[in-house]
Amino acid sequence: MQNKILSFGIIGGDKRQLFLADSLVKDGYRVMLGGFDNLQSFGGISIADVRTALSYSDAVLLPLPPVRADGSLNAPFAQSTLYFDEEEQELLKQKPVFTSMKEKLIRAYPSLKGAKIFDYSARDDFSVLNAVPTAEGAVECAMSAYEGTIAGSSCLVTGFGRIGKILSRMLKALGASVTVSARSSTDRAFIRALGYDFVNTEELSEIRGYNIVFNTVPKIIFDRELLQNTGRDTLLIDLASLPGGVDFDAAAALRIDAQRALSLPGKCAPKTAGEIIKTTVYRMIEEVNR
Repeated sequence: MQNKILSFGIIGGDKRQLFLADSLVKDGYRVMLGGFDNLQSFGGISIADVRTALSYSDAVLLPLPPVRADGSLNAPFAQSTLYFDEEEQELLKQKPVFTSMKEKLIRAYPSLKGAKIFDYSARDDFSVLNAVPTAEGAVECAMSAYEGTIAGSSCLVTGFGRIGKILSRMLKALGASVTVSARSSTDRAFIRALGYDFVNTEELSEIRGYNIVFNTVPKIIFDRELLQNTGRDTLLIDLASLPGGVDFDAAAALRIDAQRALSLPGKCAPKTAGEIIKTTVYRMIEEVNR
């Protein structure tokens, strides 16, 4: 990025973007919010329409996800459904755009294919940092929905990726009995070395004896067949990104308490989530400018 960035236009998003905006201002940047017209004001930060925010910024920040399935902007604080029109797409091509889910944005707006778009959500450092508020949010969901305590409960975590690793540790620290399902022999060794019980995901034929199950695998694992062999008093929390890992229609028909828990950082820890986006974007800017 040859020109120094002095201002950001933040287009759409939830509370994460509000805390992000506040943090950027404290760092000395000028910030303009676009797609937040339901807010009368937000401290000393300017609130404008999308085109104005794009026009008067050196760089653009888009939320997670940037757009909905119909291509509309993810802008829950907007008074109406918003789309990038042709002029706004041209403005986006003229400056660096930091977004999540780059491919999803380009599918919605193919004209942006050649634009300077940087995907912060595709980075490992972002994913690792974001796993912490996701895991904390998962525990919060369980505490709210489960009538017992985490301490003394029996929990199954399916998947031993970033979220699975951190969530398993949190649950054990709270006094739960933790079983983790994974596929690889390496994961099996780590799981047992860390003091958890292990079960092979490919060999899951029934879910019995668990109070709470947390799924982190973005692939249908809990299909009708497995759900038919799942205890009816088991709470099932699906943390996986869409389409998720649970057949919710089958779960409803079988009267299994299955809950989808998406975007937990934005709901449970928006301040931290905003800081994580900022930190990641700063690193990306530094790397490009080297």
